[in-house]
Amino acid sequence: SFKIHSFIHSKFIHSKFTHSSMRFKDIIGQATTKQQLVQAVRSERMPHAAIFLGPRGCGGLPLAIAFAQYVNCENPTEDDACGTCRNCIRIHKGVHPDLHYSYPTVGSKVISTHFLKEWREAIATNPYMDVNQWLQILGADNKQGNITRDECVDIVRKMSFKNYEAPYKVLIIWLPEYLAKEGNRLLKLIEEPPPKTLFILVAENQELILNTILSRCQITKINKLRDEDIIGGLVAKGIPEEEAKRIAFLSDGNYNEALKQLNHETNDHATLFLKWFRVGYKGNGIEMVNWVDIFSKLGRENQKQLLNYALYFMREFMIVKMTPNAQVRLQGDELTTAQKMTKVIEFDQIEKITKLLNDSYYYIERNANPKALFLDASIQLHKILRKKS
Repeated sequence: SFKIHSFIHSKFIHSKFTHSSMRFKDIIGQATTKQQLVQAVRSERMPHAAIFLGPRGCGGLPLAIAFAQYVNCENPTEDDACGTCRNCIRIHKGVHPDLHYSYPTVGSKVISTHFLKEWREAIATNPYMDVNQWLQILGADNKQGNITRDECVDIVRKMSFKNYEAPYKVLIIWLPEYLAKEGNRLLKLIEEPPPKTLFILVAENQELILNTILSRCQITKINKLRDEDIIGGLVAKGIPEEEAKRIAFLSDGNYNEALKQLNHETNDHATLFLKWFRVGYKGNGIEMVNWVDIFSKLGRENQKQLLNYALYFMREFMIVKMTPNAQVRLQGDELTTAQKMTKVIEFDQIEKITKLLNDSYYYIERNANPKALFLDASIQLHKILRKKS
């Protein structure tokens, strides 16, 4: 699901995740991937550079941490880390000197270690978090996340040191998509790493990663979670099974989304997007300008997330349009609006709206003026919605 909400450190999430173990057995689902990773360690056929590629909320980051813990565990079992040795405890607490993290930050001269305290708290609270939640913790506002040149220089520096105490020095890069062209600075290090060094890149979109990096890494594909896995994870936390089933269906394999629904976070992006559709359909100029004023103040990361939600909505709307009685992952006002829209929007209009959303996302990423962009997009949306099929 592309639904994105503001990050809330709720009491439930704190009570269930803070100081939780990050062993394979504690990560919901992904049995096949866990088995592959364990077998790679036991057969001593670990790639020195790997990409864990999977959709949001599938567990790529906790799998990477569990893998790092397993390869450095002093007393591993056949299929997991012990959880009690010195290396396990220090990795679990996020303070092991041989486990390094790199992740998107905001600003031009910053590096990941500047936000290490926030990072430790965030992954202890919710290791399934998405990038928008993380960047809001950093106060991104109107700034976009990136992994900077200075960060790449710092990575090269840190990874050139000898291991302090663990068998392997490990670097986990969360979302290498944010490296952009700066990733070229890491090519030599990834291709010819120091002995006993592992690189794990946790990614969501292969198309946004440099081909030069892709060619130097072994890709491990991670599937979205099954509904049964999410149900089991929620039931284990004391959620009634029927409620867990409802949440699992709506979360579409995204455990982070399930946690948001569990904590009843309001879907501001859904509300704002549906209002945009209504304003666009009416075509009232004053209402358009008012909507654009609100939207332009969200900040670029939130604007991008709203557009992602809009694309998700259009996908589900198409299912409603094609098969009225089909089960879809919309609820409440979303579903009611989608059902009403089937009477006034045809398939050729859906195609045009989807292109408009994709184009808007493209220009937001390239720092277009949001007021000008979305006023123009609102006018185009009105023309599309009012044009007869």
